[in-house]
Amino acid sequence: MKVINSLKTAKLREKGCRVVRRRGRVYVINKKNPRFKARQG
Repeated sequence: MKVINSLKTAKLREKGCRVVRRRGRVYVINKKNPRFKARQG
């Protein structure tokens, strides 16, 4: 999992990405490619 400032760039990297809010943090997860994860905050 990468911690990055802007999740917009991570979201645009692949089609299956979704932005999810969990416990006050914003995550990018990808069901098709589970290794692709990112976090902000």
